[in-house]
Parts: sequence; C-alpha cells; structure tokens
Amino acid sequence: MSDPTLPADPQHLDAWSVRATVVRLDQRIGARFPTRNLRVLPGQLIQVIDHLQQRQETWRSRRRALELACRLLIALTVVGLLVGLVLIATQTTPSDEPQGWAWLSVFESLVNDIVFAGIAVYFLWALPERLQRRGDLATLQRLRSLAHVIDMHQLTKDPERLRDDFHSTAQTVQLGLTAIELANYLDYCSELLSMVGKTAALFGEDTEDRITLSTITGIEDLTNQLSGKIWTKIGLLPSAVRRAGSPPVAANPS
Repeated sequence: MSDPTLPADPQHLDAWSVRATVVRLDQRIGARFPTRNLRVLPGQLIQVIDHLQQRQETWRSRRRALELACRLLIALTVVGLLVGLVLIATQTTPSDEPQGWAWLSVFESLVNDIVFAGIAVYFLWALPERLQRRGDLATLQRLRSLAHVIDMHQLTKDPERLRDDFHSTAQTVQLGLTAIELANYLDYCSELLSMVGKTAALFGEDTEDRITLSTITGIEDLTNQLSGKIWTKIGLLPSAVRRAGSPPVAANPS
C-alpha cells in the first residue's frame, strides 16, 4: 500500500502529498495537545496549500490565454515596426537639406522606433511571468509570517525551566508541560517549520523566475535556522526526560 504523504513522482514535490503530511501532523498535534494554540497552525498551512492548488489550476488556463494575447501584441508591434522602418527609409530627402543631415534625421527616427518597440516587446514577453511572480510572492510572504508565528510558540518553551534548581519569577511564563511533553511540543514545532519550507518549495515547481526562487530559498533558510534553534533545545532535554515522573508546573495553554 502506498503512503499518501509521499510524492507520486520521486523527483518532484506535489501539493497533495504535502497537504496529506500536514493533515496527519494536524491530527497528531490535536491528539496530544488539544487545548493548546499550536494545533491551529497546521490549519493555517493547509489553507495556504489549498490556495496554491486552486490558484495553479485557474492560473494555468489564464496564463495560456494571456501568453497568446501577449504574443499576438508582440507580433503586431514587430509588424508595425517593420512597416514604420520601411516608410522612414523610403522618405524622399528634402531638396533644401543636405543629403547627410537628412539621413541623420532618418537614422534618429529609426533608432527611436526600434528602442520603443524593443521596450514594448520586452514588457509584453515578461508580463505573464511578472503577474505570476506577484501572486507567488504574496503567498510566500504568508509562509514567512507563519514561520515566525511558529517560532513565537516555542520561544518560551525553555528546557532549563524543568531543572530542579530553576527559580521562577512573577513574570515567568509557566510551561505546563512535562519533559516528554515539551520534547513532543518542540518536535511538532520543528515539523511545522519543515512543512512551511516544503510548501514554499511547491512554488518552485512551476517557475524559473529568479526572484521567486530566491524568495523560496530565503524561506527554506529561515525555517532551517529556526528549526536548528529548536533542536538545540531538544538536545538539552535528555536529563530532564529521565526525571519525567516529576509533576508538571501549573498549566497555562498557549
């Protein structure tokens, strides 16, 4: 039996596999931490994936129509340029103007027409990719913000607070977790960050735009760095896990 969380194509990510993995993670978090706000975050990530799938389905047909329209306008621009160049080149030289100055004026008109036509062709050729980039960057910004929200959830989850010699203050945020529960909580945060990176990578499957790919790489680097901080905390837990029989401090779901 195949695992729905694994891509059908081993060389490419697909949104369905990523979504299935996030759904399973959502169920795991809900089963272990039903009262904590951490369980809300997988749903936010699923919304982004669903938005991406819907956008890709509608954008493919719209992009084909937009590309066809842009290519038609490019062809008309080129034809208009050629007609204009022929008309300029065949103009009769004024009898009262020296031959050299007349051709200099013609050459200036030719250059102007070619430059403006080139700008129009470049704009029309890049327009579909530019519109796709704008939509992709807007959604990628949502993923970047979500990564920071996940990091906020783990900021106060400090393993040092499980030590017997830790002294709390009136401003100390209570964990409400045993050592094993804290390890699970941090592990879920790390998995969520990993799935944020995988969701960002989905945007690179259908584009070669350098700005979009650079943004994806930035999000992947961000999630890796944040996950590295979490695993540093997890690495401090083994001694606390051996004292897992100690009761947790007062609960304060977050």
